[in-house]
Parts: sequence; structure tokens; C-alpha cells
Amino acid sequence: MKTMTLNTYGPDADFEAAELDRPEVKAGHVILRVHATSINTVDTMIKNMGTDLPLSPTLPAVLGMDFAGVIEEIGEGVTGFAVGDEIYGCAGGLADLQGALAEYMLADAQLIAHKPKSLSMREAAAMPLVGITAFEGLTRAGVTAGQKVLVQGGAGGVGHMAIQIAKHLGAEVSATGTGDVQMDVIKGYGATPIDFMEQKIADYVAAQTGGAGFDMIFDAVGGANMANSFEAAALNAQVVSTVGLLEIDLSPAHFKGLSLHIVYMLLPMLYNVNRQVHGDILTKLAELVDAGIVKPLLDEQRFGLEEVGAAYARLGSGKAIGKVVVEI
Repeated sequence: MKTMTLNTYGPDADFEAAELDRPEVKAGHVILRVHATSINTVDTMIKNMGTDLPLSPTLPAVLGMDFAGVIEEIGEGVTGFAVGDEIYGCAGGLADLQGALAEYMLADAQLIAHKPKSLSMREAAAMPLVGITAFEGLTRAGVTAGQKVLVQGGAGGVGHMAIQIAKHLGAEVSATGTGDVQMDVIKGYGATPIDFMEQKIADYVAAQTGGAGFDMIFDAVGGANMANSFEAAALNAQVVSTVGLLEIDLSPAHFKGLSLHIVYMLLPMLYNVNRQVHGDILTKLAELVDAGIVKPLLDEQRFGLEEVGAAYARLGSGKAIGKVVVEI
């Protein structure tokens, strides 16, 4: 099968075309013909940082976590799927799991679901990692109708999913971004846009919550931005972050009685724990998509398998609006 493989790690490393053996099916798994895969920030981190990350695969490596495709073989014990089914999921590209930058892929049946019928393969491939992350974070925080929710980074991959799911749950949603394009994206998904470069936290907290603060904050920016989330939170609020790789003073969280949730959605893949939860979430997301409640945002530029290097560069440039997808 054709693949695009990494033989070295680092910011200047190039993907190289390589012919590898097609994987063999095994119990509890399926073989799928990959039609599309999307690139996530964690994919670029693996490429650039390599063995500095404990989840990076041994070289030579086939990256690519998200995918949409068609089942070609079914392993022993797999139920609910058949050869020819269109599926999507997030099931490889890290540790010892071959990724989706290949014509064929072995995937644990617990980590896949039937593709949303209303989406193309390209659109479906954009959803798994970001959709699962958004769903998990909002579920952990217990978002309910009538709550005031702030999504930090609302025009990003996780952020635009979090806006839509939070609104479906009945929350009143605001979201941060900057520039006209991001403001339009946020507004288009039905949230109140906040330009963090133009508005001070105290000002938008006053305008959107009467000064009380947000009941729940989904921080899809993470890192040092967590301090901004603490400042914008109400007393006893829930704060969800997707990036907790920092040292930070928790005093503001203490004096507000905040609950902090770190979402690291790769754990089921890495440790083979509770994988079926991801399959179940993907099934729910497909239902929301087909009901017209959730829709993925895709970058306008299109890439084929041998253009994966350019696709990674597109995501790394910061110019992409929506998920960058590689079609295979």
C-alpha cells in the first residue's frame, strides 16, 4: 500500500512516499480503506518534537489520527459493522498504532462509528479528535440549559465544535477569537463573538454576565491562557482546558472555588482503556450532524496524500480557517 512516512523527526523533516505491507486484520479490529485524514495540532507536535513526546511512534512512522473510510475486512468478534460500511474515527498515528496517511489502516472497532450520512468523507475526517474532545469536556463540566459558557478559541478545531454542542445543550455561548474572519466564524455558529485583542476580560465579563463571570469555560487555547479563564470564571465555575502543560498559580482558582478539568482525549488509544467511550461519542456526534445541529468547519485549501507536507505547513502557518484535511 502507498503511505507517506516520516524517517526523521524535527520541524524540517519531510514526509516520504513509501510502499508498506497492508496491515492484517485481527480480533476486535477492522481494516479500512482510508479516504481522508485531518491534521491536528498534536500531529504537528509529534512530527516536530518526536521522542520528546512519550506518545510518538518509533521511526519510520505513519502519522494521522483522524480518518474517514470504508471497511474492507472485519476481525473476529466485531459486531455492528460490515464490509462496505462507511466509518470515521480516531485510532492511530501514535505509539505502536499505524496512522491514516496510508491507503489502508487497522482500527480498533471500539474507536470507530458509522460516518454521518450527510457528510462527505473529507468533512467526516475533520471531526473525530476535535469532536470527542469538545464532547468530553462539556460532559465532564456538566453543562446544562441556561448556563453562560465561554469558549476560548471559538474559531479553532475544538472550539467551533464546543460552541455547537454547548448551544445544543441549551447554554448561552460566547467565544473568543480575533480578527474579522474569526469573529464571523464564531457568529456564524450562533455564539457571541469576543475579540480578545480588543476587549479586556473585565469588560466582556461585565457585558455578557453582568460581572458575575461565566458558569463554564472551555479553554481550547490552553497553556498560559488558563489564567485568563480563571479571571473570567464565576464562583464555583467549571473550567475545562485542552492544554495543561505549564506551571501556574492556582490561587485565583482556589479563591473562586473553581473545578479544573484537563481533557487528554488520546488516553484510551494510548492505554487501551475505555475505548468504547470514543466509539459511543462518535455515534452521538454523527446523530447531531445528521440532525443539522453540528457541522465541521474545513479550511478551503485541499491536499492529496503526496501533498501532506504542504498540509502540515498550512496548519502550522496559522492561516488555516477550519480543519486541514488530506484526501487519499
